[in-house]
Amino acid sequence: MTIGHITRYIGIAAGLCVAAWAAPLDAKQCYAPDARAQERAFSRAVITEGGKSIWLGGQTASLPPSADFDTQVRQIFASLDQTLKSQGGSLKDMVTMTVFITDARLGDRFVQLRKEIFKECFPASALITVTGLAVPGLMVEVQGIAVVGGKRGSVG
Repeated sequence: MTIGHITRYIGIAAGLCVAAWAAPLDAKQCYAPDARAQERAFSRAVITEGGKSIWLGGQTASLPPSADFDTQVRQIFASLDQTLKSQGGSLKDMVTMTVFITDARLGDRFVQLRKEIFKECFPASALITVTGLAVPGLMVEVQGIAVVGGKRGSVG
């Protein structure tokens, strides 16, 4: 192998590295191949590489809680977004969430609000009905994980 070949290989390798780093970091790739995932506004999987992981503690509505479910949900997502913005991210960086609701009949409404808020490429999610939350009057709590600044890959 000549110096010319080695130089060429180094150039190709450098070009590939630049191309990999130039890939859009905020292009979120979500795996939601079926109608059920789209209908319920969640992804079956979200893949990430690198980035800063942010573990979001359970967020509830402002106290005292509003008696309106929609208001509580919107306050929670505003709080999550504010927390993520303080770390250089936003709601679009959420890769998974666990949602606790106190009335199973509100599950469909929560899904409608999540669709409205996230619009597309939804986080992976679990929706769990519980008998109560920490403060009387709270109807919903959301905890999650976000990855800020990482590269999202496609699911094979």
